This record gives sequence, C-alpha cells and structure tokens, in this order.
Amino acid sequence: MMGDGRILVGCGAGFSGDRLDAPGPVVETLARSGLPAAIMFETLGERTLALAQLDRARDPERGYEPLLEPLLEPVLDSCLRHGIRILGNFGAANPRAAAQRILEMGRRLGCRPMRVAVVTGDDLAAASLLDRIEAEDGTPLTVTAPISANAYVGAGPMARALALGADVVVAGRVADPSLALAPFLHHHGWAEDDWRRIACGTLAGHLLECGSQVTGGYFADPGVKDVPDPHRIGFPIVAMDADGGFTIGKAEDTGGLVDRRTVSEQILYEVHDPAAYLTPDVTLDITCVELVPDGPDRVRVTGAAGRPRPERLKVTVGYDGGWLGEGEISYAGPNAVARARLALDVVKRRLPADCRVRGDIVGVSSVFGDDGGQRLAGRAPAVEDVRMRIAVATPERAVAERAAQEVLALYTCGPAGGGGVRTAVRQRIATASGYIPRALVRPDIEILE
Repeated sequence: MMGDGRILVGCGAGFSGDRLDAPGPVVETLARSGLPAAIMFETLGERTLALAQLDRARDPERGYEPLLEPLLEPVLDSCLRHGIRILGNFGAANPRAAAQRILEMGRRLGCRPMRVAVVTGDDLAAASLLDRIEAEDGTPLTVTAPISANAYVGAGPMARALALGADVVVAGRVADPSLALAPFLHHHGWAEDDWRRIACGTLAGHLLECGSQVTGGYFADPGVKDVPDPHRIGFPIVAMDADGGFTIGKAEDTGGLVDRRTVSEQILYEVHDPAAYLTPDVTLDITCVELVPDGPDRVRVTGAAGRPRPERLKVTVGYDGGWLGEGEISYAGPNAVARARLALDVVKRRLPADCRVRGDIVGVSSVFGDDGGQRLAGRAPAVEDVRMRIAVATPERAVAERAAQEVLALYTCGPAGGGGVRTAVRQRIATASGYIPRALVRPDIEILE
C-alpha cells in the first residue's frame, strides 16, 4: 500500500463487542508502512447508544464504550510513538468522560503527553432541541417520555480536531463512515463541498466501518465462499490517494480474505438506495463504482460519485421501553419438542393476558417468530434436543421478573426432563428515528491535555 501522498486508515473495531486483539495487527501494519496513518474505532449503534444512555443515568462518570480500555490499552503507546491518529465514536453518551479515561490510561502506561479532542453537539437533549426533531414528512416527531436524542454528525468537526493537533479524537454519535473521512479530509485538504472526493472518502469509510465484514467475516460459507484462517481474521486498511481513488486491503500476516466478492457485499451492506445513500457529509452514488484486483488481498476502488449532502441530519431518539423478562430451559430425548411446547404453553397461561410475549423452540424454529415452531408442526425433522425460550416485554418490572421466575419453576412444575434454566430481567430503551435541520446542530470541539 505504499505510494506518495497517500494516507492509510485502518479499522480497529466494527461494533461494540468486537475482537479485542484486532487492533494490534492493524497498528503494526500502519507503523511499518511509514506513511501518514490513522485508525478508527466504530463501536456505536442504536442499541449500544441506548445502553450507554442507561449507563450514564446510573453513573454520570460512565456512559462511554465499556471496552474502551481493553481496546486501546494494547495499541495506545504504539500509535502515539508512530504518529497514528486515533478516532472513535466510543464516547457514546459521555465523550468527555471517555477522553479523561484515555488521558489517565496514557499516564498509567507511561505514554508521551497527548492531545485528546472531544467532539460534542450530537446530544440534542442537552441542547434543548427535542421539540425540533421531525418525522420523515417534516411533522414533529412525537414519542412518549423521551430520554435521549442524538444527531448523526459528519466528518467536519473531527477533521478540524485533527487540524488542532489532536492525537485522539473522541466523539459520540457521528456517522460511521465519517470516522474515516475525517483523516482523509485533514490529510489531503479536501473541501467539504468537493462532492466527488467526499463521496470517495465516504465509500472508503463505509467499507471500513464494519471491521472484518469486508475481509471475510460475515461472508464465509464453507464450500461456497471459503475464507482462510477466520480464527485470526485481519481487519481492513484503506490507502487513499489525493484524487479519491483508493485501495482496500487488510492487516499483514493475518487470516481472512479481501477480493471483489467481499468488497461488493460490504458496499451493498445497509444501503437503502445505491444511487442516493444519504450521509451527513454527502449523498453517495455507488452505481458506477469499479472494483479491480490489485494484488493478493487488495482491491482498487474507483468511480464513486457524490451530490450535495442532505439538509436534515438523522436523529436517534431513545425513550422508555419498559422491561424485558427472559427465560430458557432445555428438553432432550424422545418427544422433546412436544415437552418444550407444553412448557411454553404453561408459562404463557400463567402470565397476564396483556403481555407482549414471544416464544421459540430453538432447534426447531427460532428466527421467524412463529410461536415456538408451530408453523413447522407435522413436517419438521425429528429433533431430540431443543431449548424453549420465552421473552416478555412489559412496562412493569414485576411482570418481567415473574416471567423469569415462571421459567425457573418449570424445574418441578413443568414437563418431564427440563434442565439448564437461564433467566434475565433488564430495563429497555426503545428507539425511534427522526430528522433535524442541519443548521440547528452546532458541534463543538474541546481539547484536553
């Protein structure tokens, strides 16, 4: 991936809970290249942001990515020594607390002094803008008892933070591709309305944002789409030219695969309209993208087009989602499916009639929500090892706890041979999507040292 004027950007995480040893080979590859480089950590989704809001409500010093330290600690010193910038939305609901934790981590590890930038402004509740959030048709978005609202901020503030000398940029709800676009903007000096180049950088970020999905993860299908050594799959790295053309590969000396198939699948992942993929930075058109092999595990990507960015930013609104009670129990041997269905029926009959209940017989049918495999009754293959699961959504904690207790009681009150009970009760934040006029969202940058 060598070449004059290029910048390398690698991915160290594609979601909250990704492999903790993934960033190491990426940083080693970036350091060996000798080129300007950055690594992005994408750890935030609607679900994880909701969990972060709950965490911050319980403890004002929390609310950031719970795996922040094990993700960064093995690579922080190397990144600082080699000038590899770190960007992440691991600030979640509390970017400033995450930045403070990174500074503490650096002092504890004996790293050189660093500048950590905090990008804020996505929190619309803190900015008193809840009443300005719109539905798709422009009417006010109405939800009951909103808890949080976060706008998807673009790359501009993060690029400006890099220009201020930040070694680490900590953000909350920024758009996933923007984490990669920011170092491209900063390094190459692209104008934020250079739509073609911004489109190229956004496409590169889209390929990086899900980590190993573009290097063979979420792709492997034995005998159909084989991937070498997925147990040590390498995470992706993009080499970006000044004109917007780029090559995507992966960390050196790792497993996985990068070819036209893996890149094609990730390009289309979660894209609602290939001719108009809306992001905070650009309206991306991928209909004329060309993919050309460029050596082992490398693909050259050209042809992205762009149009002006939308006038509204997407918003995720979190509101009280009540409680979820869950329970599981296993049945094995002859007639196991019938016993599991009886257990499911017993629990359902003992719960309040107005509960939202879902039952599954794992091993028969547990994906399509068909009430414990009834859709396949009479034509399912013989199964002698199943697990009954029931989940109850309710506004009342006591009802969720009762659902879990009823599964536990199946040990002696249910069908024969049940075992291995597990239960859980947890609070939920539900989410809704909305929009807000771009001009109302004013991101801010704070530098901590």
